[in-house]
Amino acid sequence: MYAAVNGTKIYYEIIGKGRPLIMMHGNGEDHTIFDVAAGKLREKYKVYLIDTRGHGKSDKVEEYHYKDMADDMIAFMRMLNLSDVIFYGFSDGGIVGLLLAMKSERISRLIVSGANLKFAGLTKRCRFLIRFLYFFSRDPKLKMMIKEPDIDVLDLSQIKAKTTVLAGQRDLVSEEETRRIAASIPGAKLRILEGEGHGSYIVHNGKIADLILEELN
Repeated sequence: MYAAVNGTKIYYEIIGKGRPLIMMHGNGEDHTIFDVAAGKLREKYKVYLIDTRGHGKSDKVEEYHYKDMADDMIAFMRMLNLSDVIFYGFSDGGIVGLLLAMKSERISRLIVSGANLKFAGLTKRCRFLIRFLYFFSRDPKLKMMIKEPDIDVLDLSQIKAKTTVLAGQRDLVSEEETRRIAASIPGAKLRILEGEGHGSYIVHNGKIADLILEELN
């Protein structure tokens, strides 16, 4: 299905019944990374699987900005009249989740994995790799990762949703950055997952569903 929001069309799928749970993928991916997880979550929740603008089956764009993706979701929730929403975001999706929860009271529960506030919040090795790849590809999605996000820790205090911040022990986001995010959101819970990388427990993996169910129950 497609939703015309914020000047573009985004693709989404819905599976299951119950309280709305929006799941958002990372940079260069699409909703199919959650195939295994959604199969578990659909038993208790109405899962909305999103392709962000410029990704998957959604409309292509020339420039990418996290703010635009957050505005897309605000319009999407308004269009479908969603409330009491659980939002799960991975990597870029986690960044969008933070921005979204600062702006919309429709999000009552927030879970993010591998999110960062600034490019400097990524590990040194990851920053080098992104710059190297961008030098040769000039991929606008990588450009966004270098230039954005630019979230002030003080702004995270605006988040009212009950929040869980996840990251792998070997994440591409520095542990210091992950801890900074959790410490800046009122009442947020932090979980550093032993032995996991950035997406090892998420992409085509049911572990993230188990973690989400643990946090929600």
